[in-house]
Amino acid sequence: MSNRTFLAAPARTALVVGLLTTFTASAVAQGPALERGRYLVTTVMACGNCHTPKDVEGRPVAGKELSGGGIGFDVPPFSGTAANITPDLETGIGSWTDDEIKRALTHGERPKKGPQAGKPLAPMMAANFFKALLPSDLDAIVAYLRSVPPVRNVLPAPVYRLPFKREAFAEADRGFTERDMRDTVRRGAYLATIAHCLECHTPMERGALQFETALGAGGRPFLPSFVKGLPAQWKGSVSRNVTSHPETGLGAWSDAEIKRAITQGIGRDGRKLMEPMAYAWYAGIRDEDLDAIVAYLRTLPPIAR
Repeated sequence: MSNRTFLAAPARTALVVGLLTTFTASAVAQGPALERGRYLVTTVMACGNCHTPKDVEGRPVAGKELSGGGIGFDVPPFSGTAANITPDLETGIGSWTDDEIKRALTHGERPKKGPQAGKPLAPMMAANFFKALLPSDLDAIVAYLRSVPPVRNVLPAPVYRLPFKREAFAEADRGFTERDMRDTVRRGAYLATIAHCLECHTPMERGALQFETALGAGGRPFLPSFVKGLPAQWKGSVSRNVTSHPETGLGAWSDAEIKRAITQGIGRDGRKLMEPMAYAWYAGIRDEDLDAIVAYLRTLPPIAR
């Protein structure tokens, strides 16, 4: 006689319905989170600008999304290229836990395992800005990164020459709340922070960004001598003043002109703006979020520089 236990038909039906309900609820919950993560990674945060390989014309290589080597830097404390952040188990972050990915994003710390165990991420990794990420957005980003096709891409090991310290960014340290997202300027501040706009658009003096005295005043150079991976014809660029100053900043620009500069790389005078700003990615930012970012930029104190 068999010792197997069989469920009665009503019980089997209830079990199946229960499992389907649980699966459906999980899928529904995952859907919005996944799409939110996709949106943040592929537009506002423009992760692919550094982490996706580019062809000789500077276009993202199809099928290689986020597999590393897109842009590299060679500066006094560090030399290396952006890492593979696909779920590949050997060359990407497939073996990292969710908490390890979050820690890397918000604190710039690698897991204590693997070939670079415990070493900080490159100083260009804007963890001091990503620290501002809301918990729900962090979850969404991880969900999206888990969904990206794994790509095996072996990259040269980074070289650490000198110790470095990430400079605190006050907006990120103060943090944001879900309630802030209902206020246009606060949402704009949040989006501009996780887009790390003011990392590039704040001048650097003696190796330190001048957040306290010249926030958004521009003038930071990006040159082929230390920024690697952009097209050969790229001759470098200097970040512009994005404060509300009417002459040297954006004070006299219309909202439409600012948004066009962000999403199309076209200046007020019609000239083409230069990389490494991630125009191709910013082109996907939603109109309401662009409005919020512009509203926030309008609040930056005017600085003549």
